[in-house]
Amino acid sequence: MTTQTLNPGTPVARTAAVDQSVINYTHVIYGLHAFAVVMGLLTTATTVVGGFIFSLPSIAAVIMNYARRSDVRGTWLESHFTWQIRTFWYALLWAASITVFSLPLMFVLVGFVTWCIGVLALGVWIIYRVARGWNALNDRRPMYV
Repeated sequence: MTTQTLNPGTPVARTAAVDQSVINYTHVIYGLHAFAVVMGLLTTATTVVGGFIFSLPSIAAVIMNYARRSDVRGTWLESHFTWQIRTFWYALLWAASITVFSLPLMFVLVGFVTWCIGVLALGVWIIYRVARGWNALNDRRPMYV
């Protein structure tokens, strides 16, 4: 049995048996996040960042993460739940930071450029996190935390 440390001092058995329904549940969460990203890409009223942070599918996915987090504690799926939760909260934090930084600069028109570049970079990061996490789940691998 191989073990992997997700958090310092907390070894997690990678080969521990995990119920298939919890794996399917995790797929649904990634699907909701991916749907939120696609909504952001395809609608003209929002961005990937806006779709990911403020859309109902993504908010529901984070609530689902917290609701079943105790069910995956001590398994390789715990890293996926942590990955998904951190992706959401860090995206919100970075979006707020980009806005706070760019808003005062908008008076001299530079802020529009910094905001666009920041939102574009954050959108790429969100797509990467959702795709990488879902790919690792398909391969039944834990995520780096």
